Amino acid sequence: MSDGRAGRLRHWLERLGSASWLIVGIMLVVLGAVWLLAQLGTIVGPLIAGAVIAAVAAPAVSWFSRHRVPRAAGSGVVMLGLIAVGLLVAVAVFGGIASHAGQIDAATSGALDKIRQGAQDIGLSKASAQTAAGNVKDAVPQIGHTLLKGVAAGISGFASVAVFLGFTAFITFFLLKDGPAVRAWAERRAGLRRDVAHVVMEDVLHALRKYFLGLTIVSAFNAVIVGLGALALGVPLAGTIALVTFIGGYVPIVGAWTAGVFAFALALGTQGTGTAVLMALVVFAANGPLQQIVQPITYGATLQLNPLVVFVCTIGAGALFGMIGLTLAAPLVSAGVHIHDDLFGGGEQPAPAPAARPAPQVTLT
Repeated sequence: MSDGRAGRLRHWLERLGSASWLIVGIMLVVLGAVWLLAQLGTIVGPLIAGAVIAAVAAPAVSWFSRHRVPRAAGSGVVMLGLIAVGLLVAVAVFGGIASHAGQIDAATSGALDKIRQGAQDIGLSKASAQTAAGNVKDAVPQIGHTLLKGVAAGISGFASVAVFLGFTAFITFFLLKDGPAVRAWAERRAGLRRDVAHVVMEDVLHALRKYFLGLTIVSAFNAVIVGLGALALGVPLAGTIALVTFIGGYVPIVGAWTAGVFAFALALGTQGTGTAVLMALVVFAANGPLQQIVQPITYGATLQLNPLVVFVCTIGAGALFGMIGLTLAAPLVSAGVHIHDDLFGGGEQPAPAPAARPAPQVTLT
């Protein structure tokens, strides 16, 4: 009996050791992939961005194709539309901030004065309060620009933002134009059966489109709540605050709260502490309780994922892979769930029917 227990223990330890080395190997592969992606960031970043944009915008090109518009022409029209929307958003945000630069600077200075006074009121010495305000001074004036520079910060290794945008536009256009051919090539060389590869590719594209649809709905909801709150409280640049909140929503978790800090700083500097507290409550309500009403419905309908799963995988992937992880974690997890359901019938396979017993042989004598 003891020999049997020792054998089972040895077998269990061997399996544990093999699993441990497997985990170590996977981690080394992940670290190597992260390092390689960092070295090739100049082209990998635009390639991923272009692939995501093309996946989301491909139905528009397909619509043109169904109406007998050549795919190249339809791709050009869609690209021009995307560029026009991007320029309009950039002009609106940059113009709103630039036209009120003096007001923003004055509001920021007023906010710093209030922070310094508040620090003194809670017992900090004057020197400590000034030091704290000085530390904040370098960060607060840039809050309004954080989201505008977020993409540039995410691609800090690139030669310039213009190169990134140029590469992304180039890649996006050709993926839109040659999308079906690229997809067929990828399915043939995926190392899977063609039908399985087709299911995997279809589910990944479907998850990306549904994710950004859900993200757009949640971002628009937050922007309306925060913008109306700023307008009701008399905070300046309410339209710019709403637009920055909407754009920030496309940077999961981080973007909306960064836009909220921008709104809070403006309210504190221009309207006083009471209004700033109310603005903070509006931002918290939009990104917290109210969003939790909309988010489960939205992500449940689009991704079929619990918001907690979206939050955990987004933050974890963002810590590992930065902006790329923040953007792609949730749709890839959703794609994995759909792939499993489509390939394995949503869970357990039905048990095979028991084999029929052969009829008894009757021998006539």
